[in-house]
Amino acid sequence: MLPRRRQVRLVTERLVLRPPRHSDFRPWAELRKASQKFLGPWEPSWSHDHLTRKAFSDRVYWAQRSIAEGNAVPLLLLRREDDVLLGAVTLDNIRRGPAQSGTLGYWIGEPHARQGYMREAIEAVVHYGFAMLDLSRMEAACLPENVASRRVLEKAGFKYEGVAQSYLQIDGRWRNHVLYANLRPDRRGRTEVG
Repeated sequence: MLPRRRQVRLVTERLVLRPPRHSDFRPWAELRKASQKFLGPWEPSWSHDHLTRKAFSDRVYWAQRSIAEGNAVPLLLLRREDDVLLGAVTLDNIRRGPAQSGTLGYWIGEPHARQGYMREAIEAVVHYGFAMLDLSRMEAACLPENVASRRVLEKAGFKYEGVAQSYLQIDGRWRNHVLYANLRPDRRGRTEVG
């Protein structure tokens, strides 16, 4: 049994963000399946067992371990008014030491897209990362033609930084991605060197 280093639960105006539980399997699988065509062009190809209970259980255990070890914060987005699953956001690849940074990944189910939920979630995770995890930088990447993803990042305070060549395999091909970053405002420039 892993130690419970921290419980993560973020609450915004319309959302509750929390780690996945085993009981989330059915709504998660149904939303992913219903949104497969919508999400497919932007995500790595799904494994043959992507929507199975076993794969989801592995995801839950990975989330618990990652939070306990402090190297990722995987969260589901639930609408506060009715507890409906909307999508997920993960602060991953948390790097300590001189970097103090992490990488954001996210998805939203097709029925819930373009309603401001993801912006609200990203802003909450950025605040959590800066205030509670003491990060200085958060990064995100998306395909250049993913206008909706670029827009949500920009509205959430991320700035365009450039292009990463052959960054990820999407739909079976290595694809370039545009890179964005959000910097903690009080940590820009010089640091105190003792």
